[in-house]
Amino acid sequence: MQYGAYHNNPVNVAIHITCVPILLVTGIVLACNCPPLFPVPSAIEVANLPANAGTIGAIIYATFYILLEPIAGGLLAPALIAAAYYGNYFLSTHGSIVNYWAGGIHVVSWLAQFVGHGAFEKRAPALLDNLVQALLLAPLFVWMEVLFFFGYRPELKERFDKGVEVEIEKFRKQRKEAETSQGKQ
Repeated sequence: MQYGAYHNNPVNVAIHITCVPILLVTGIVLACNCPPLFPVPSAIEVANLPANAGTIGAIIYATFYILLEPIAGGLLAPALIAAAYYGNYFLSTHGSIVNYWAGGIHVVSWLAQFVGHGAFEKRAPALLDNLVQALLLAPLFVWMEVLFFFGYRPELKERFDKGVEVEIEKFRKQRKEAETSQGKQ
């Protein structure tokens, strides 16, 4: 609920629906630069999926999302593993140019989100309050927003929207109280 309270403006939501998946994919690609952390037995070895930080990170995200929301996580998991697969493939075939592109796109996506919060949401990003939660849950939150748009679990969307509204009202009340106390000084 807390994450949703930071993303209520439609323009900011659109920016996040675009940029958060890009950040996740480019983050996985950049993590694929790490050498394998341990050997994988040849019987279970998969081409372009060495046990490096990119592959392991993608597997952790996919598993975490499946545990949190099995259907939505199960739909997202192949995209996460594909990001690691293609990240490793492109790095092995095209070398460091992949890092320049992934790094540049990653930075631009972060900047776009900060603009979304400052110019449209008029609120600091969620990551300033809880970095780990924002980095772990933002991709799933965005994916759920897309699925909700297409009618996925309307009862969950309704509960979610109500919880988000409560969080937004708390924030507005706190901001109003802070402005009132500053005016008295």
